[in-house]
Amino acid sequence: MKFFKLFGEYILLIKGMFTKPENFKMYWKELMHQCVEIGIGALGIVAIISVFMGAVSAVQTGYQLISPLVPKTTISQVVRDTVILEFAPTLVCIVLAGVIGSKIAGELGNMRVSEQIDALEIMGINTKSYLVMPKILAALITIPLLVIISMVLGIWGARFASSMSNIVSTDIFDKGLLENFIPKNVTFALAKSYTFAFIISSIPAFYGYNVKGGALEIGRASTTAVITSCILILFADYILAAILL
Repeated sequence: MKFFKLFGEYILLIKGMFTKPENFKMYWKELMHQCVEIGIGALGIVAIISVFMGAVSAVQTGYQLISPLVPKTTISQVVRDTVILEFAPTLVCIVLAGVIGSKIAGELGNMRVSEQIDALEIMGINTKSYLVMPKILAALITIPLLVIISMVLGIWGARFASSMSNIVSTDIFDKGLLENFIPKNVTFALAKSYTFAFIISSIPAFYGYNVKGGALEIGRASTTAVITSCILILFADYILAAILL
């Protein structure tokens, strides 16, 4: 019964966002602020993870494909498809669930506990629309862009590691990148990134917005939000793969 109660409250939170803005300029300013906080704030960790993720996948793939019967270009093909299909959208979004999700839950939870949300509601502002919607929209705008950057940096990291480790030359690696490339894989990865972005932003916003208590409850809500987001990301990853592939 608790699940249905939480799910109903979550649907009501999402439904409550869709109202006419009281002040469009104020909402636009908040949206731009959240885009900077979510996109620029997470760019560094995404770049570091992506480069080393690609480098490690290239080294391990080269170690496994040591048979002379396997063309060297196969290494870059495997790395390319692995980075695009799974590493960039899924692994990066799981990391972002911890980075962004805890921030959103903590911010809204602190506003709820300090009664800032109540003060805004007394002023006649729809807090669900003003506080939650810009965060979700900002995530839907910036996280797919971060995933695209992760794809590029992951492949570049694999190319650099392959060259430095003498696994394959850059010419062979580049040739393999173009062989048997399926554009649908990029579309699939972007579909996953939009789905994960909604999960990463909406679930922590729900837990943070409905916090009751003090600092201890804010910490618990942040932890629960991150765990729930990661589980839903993995579940959605399986569902999308089963449907779209």
